[in-house]
Amino acid sequence: MTMTVEPERRSLRGRAGRSGRRRAGGDQRAWLLFLPAMVPIVLFSVLPLIWGIALGFTDADWGRNSVTEFNGLENYRYLLGYEMFWESFRLGFIWAFTVTIMQFLLSLSLALLLNQNLWGQGVARTIALIPWAMPPVITAIMWRFMYHPDYGAVNYGLGMLGLPDDINWLGEVAWALPAAIVVGIWAGMPQTTITLLAGLQGINADQYEAAEVDGANVWQRFLHVTLPGLRPVIVAITTLDFIHAFNSFALVYVLTNGANGTELPMLFAYNTAFRYGDFGLASAMGNVIVVVIAVFLFFYLRSQAKARLES
Repeated sequence: MTMTVEPERRSLRGRAGRSGRRRAGGDQRAWLLFLPAMVPIVLFSVLPLIWGIALGFTDADWGRNSVTEFNGLENYRYLLGYEMFWESFRLGFIWAFTVTIMQFLLSLSLALLLNQNLWGQGVARTIALIPWAMPPVITAIMWRFMYHPDYGAVNYGLGMLGLPDDINWLGEVAWALPAAIVVGIWAGMPQTTITLLAGLQGINADQYEAAEVDGANVWQRFLHVTLPGLRPVIVAITTLDFIHAFNSFALVYVLTNGANGTELPMLFAYNTAFRYGDFGLASAMGNVIVVVIAVFLFFYLRSQAKARLES
């Protein structure tokens, strides 16, 4: 009996050893396949982020013979009393909140319309995606022409309606930020619309039928069926839209170059670095912006985890 069992044990141990070696070899091959995707991420995202964080604690500036020295928290102490930087934050929050809220309301209305069985629905959905397919620089250039005070389409349309048609949309403090906000809303609507449309199509039609049988009108069905069904999608897309808007650079840079009350935090940090040459202070600004974005990401991820637990 002992002689019979012992070879079986050795055979089982041998198979287990070979299986473990195969798994280890498979893991190594998986890492080798994973490396080509990781290399550009590390080179162009992780390392620049680490370098930027490190520069925030130095007095780095441009100049061939300049010497970079560690200055600890000096940049951050300076930022605490730097009113222009905090003014850019105020503008950034105004821009991000306005763009996000208006984008959501308009996108939800458009998504509800596109969710109906109307003629030409496919064509309408395709047209709704056009702003998404355009690079931010092209979008900004197009809108700069449309906002031109002399031959722009916006003033021309106002003139046809009998309204003032000599507004310098991007050249006056009173109009530059609202004009840029309109462009931000227009450029971001497709992504928000498609996301909300996907959420609408994921709501079970039986819920609408049951609510209708119970006597609920259109508005009540929207409040008690549509909005609760869209809640996870709304939280996700509005948070991501806010972060994207707060990080905006190319769109506003091409539109106004930060002039006339449109110098958002990213633009302010960029100008500090590449117009005034203070890379250490600009990196400290970038670190503050990263912390603010990280806070919003934390609340977003927490809400997503809570939604998964509830479901």
